[in-house]
Amino acid sequence: MPRFTAILRAAFALFAALLCLQPINASAVAYEAKLPPELSTSPDLCTYTDCKAVLPGAERFSVRNSQPRFVTGFKGDKAIGYVFLSTDLVDIPAYSGKPVVTLIGMDTTGRFTGIRVLKHSEPILLLGIPETKLDAFVGQYLGKSVAQHFEVGSGDKQTVGLDAISGATVTVVAENQVITRAAQQVARKVGILKSEVRPTARYKDVGDIADWDALVKAGAVSRLTLQPADVGEPDTGQPYLDLWVGVLNHPTLGRAVLGATEWRALMTRLKPHETALMVISDGAGSFKGSGFVRGGIFDRVQVKQDADTYTFRDLDYLNLYSLQAKGHPAFRESGIFILRDTSFSAAYPFSFVYLANKQDKATGQRQFINFDAKLWLPDAWLEGGHPAVSEPEAPWKKIWHDKAVSIGLFIVFLAVVAFTYSRRDWLTARATIRDKRWVAWPKYVFWTVSIVWIGGVLMAQPSITHVMTWFHSLISRWEWELFLTDPFIFIFWWFIFITLFVWGRGLFCGWLCPFGSLSELAYKMAGTLGLKRFQRHLPKPLHDKLKWVKYGVFLALMAMSLWSMTMAEQFAEVEPFKTTFLVGPWNRSWPFQLFFTVVLGVSLFVERPFCKYVCPLGAGLAIPTTFRLSGLRRKKECGPCKACAMQCGSLAIAADGKIDQRECLLCLDCMVYYHDDHACPPLVQERKRREKAGLKLTPIGRDGYFIPIKEVRGEAP
Repeated sequence: MPRFTAILRAAFALFAALLCLQPINASAVAYEAKLPPELSTSPDLCTYTDCKAVLPGAERFSVRNSQPRFVTGFKGDKAIGYVFLSTDLVDIPAYSGKPVVTLIGMDTTGRFTGIRVLKHSEPILLLGIPETKLDAFVGQYLGKSVAQHFEVGSGDKQTVGLDAISGATVTVVAENQVITRAAQQVARKVGILKSEVRPTARYKDVGDIADWDALVKAGAVSRLTLQPADVGEPDTGQPYLDLWVGVLNHPTLGRAVLGATEWRALMTRLKPHETALMVISDGAGSFKGSGFVRGGIFDRVQVKQDADTYTFRDLDYLNLYSLQAKGHPAFRESGIFILRDTSFSAAYPFSFVYLANKQDKATGQRQFINFDAKLWLPDAWLEGGHPAVSEPEAPWKKIWHDKAVSIGLFIVFLAVVAFTYSRRDWLTARATIRDKRWVAWPKYVFWTVSIVWIGGVLMAQPSITHVMTWFHSLISRWEWELFLTDPFIFIFWWFIFITLFVWGRGLFCGWLCPFGSLSELAYKMAGTLGLKRFQRHLPKPLHDKLKWVKYGVFLALMAMSLWSMTMAEQFAEVEPFKTTFLVGPWNRSWPFQLFFTVVLGVSLFVERPFCKYVCPLGAGLAIPTTFRLSGLRRKKECGPCKACAMQCGSLAIAADGKIDQRECLLCLDCMVYYHDDHACPPLVQERKRREKAGLKLTPIGRDGYFIPIKEVRGEAP
């Protein structure tokens, strides 16, 4: 037995050596790259990055434009194109919860001339998928027009299809949005793309409403509240910004806020196509921003409607000294912004956007993050009601539509597994210790489907990386759309979460985990092929010590992620899941291949060694298993008997007969013993007593005992 312990120790040492030998993919040059802070703040963008690399032929560049922010490239005195930084224009997080910082070049006709990823924080591109795959993905845009519609996946006559990166769907979906939306903003600003001219809103007077709460209830005003943590500031117990916005052109809202006289005076100053927005805010944050003080530019707020973005200067601003509506909220800043563009219409939905300058605690650098208050006037407040609006389908919705059949089959498969396990008493009562087909064959089928389809085809192997990513999203900024872009992982995790509190972690870990299924099936096949005499369980005292290792790994990774997510993602490679399914052993360097081989090799002789002793995901799921609703049945004789414990592959049955549900993988072998009157010692004794007395054998009840003779109809007491 010491040799098995030595093998396990060697595996742990190998993993530590792996991280030392190759802490990061050699080709990774953009992962958490140290970008100069001036890249986001200096007017001279091209001093701090190579703009010529994305706009070939340019000899010089202008300073950065205000809103939207971009620079113009010149050859001689002729403008030949534009260069812009994605984070200056859009704030779309990728799977890590952080944006992919991308430098984009576009010529004066709107064709992409160059795209470079300067920085990303994607775990999948840290170790495994090389960054050259991401470079190849962004290279698909070159030579194509910003006027075209791009979609990840197969294209058609209306769209340009982009080849995705296998195993990094969320990343490329987010990057597609980053590139196209940023380019569209610049293209509209310089006139390459024309803004849609929307019909002017026709307001319907619904009478006087003097109470603020009634205006809120009607949907006439919209609210945006930011906490200090949202912008990287220490918690003060008060909102950083509590902002309200509304359309003053509407007579009901205008009279309520300004009073009838002031509202009529405002309307006489506006042209027919102009829209006045009321903005009030409280808190430490300012919607006016520093640009307003320096050059009459409001660099903290803008309005977005579809793909159009509208900014404000001092000439678009009027003072708002007081509000007439009863019960209005307290405010520290107030003002009226005038939208003068003919393409804007308050009859259509729009967003009032606040651009926060957030400090990244991990890097110390500041970055702009957008927060928006969505507003669409109530239907009854518009003549003829809301116009027909065809909003572009969200990327995650398209993914769900395209994969609807696979998603349906996946849900059915999970439901079948859950139903099968819910019938465990019926199955185990029909199995015997010598013939476990009723229990074994369903699991063999589920393991095979999990390995081949869920892991190999869908690449839906849950990971501790998901847990760390979601944990950080919860404490910083949660984005439902981000997680919905991977439907199989999204559905799988909801299934795990629900079944975790019903039956414990064993249903996922023991029946559905692709890598756990591979490990278990390898062990079973090795036994069938003649290696059974070499297969052993570790001694229970040693097992009881080693089982705590995975909890240490889990807690260490979670604590490490608070300090450095980058380092935590590197050490999360203790899970061989990425090597096995997402990337493939043949695509990894030799240390990862060796580690995968050792882990799987040990699994031929020790049942699920990784699951029992190392897996941080298993540990993370084991902790809440304590609060499950139901567990496996036990008899009072199970303590002194120990027959089930001798056969428990998980070594989860304690000396007193109780099952440690945190360690139990729900193999159901103990439940076969529990119902078998030729294997379970208490039932064997009862069976023999009845046979000796010449009594007819009676069924076994749900509690695992024979039904008392007196309760069986037609049988003598």
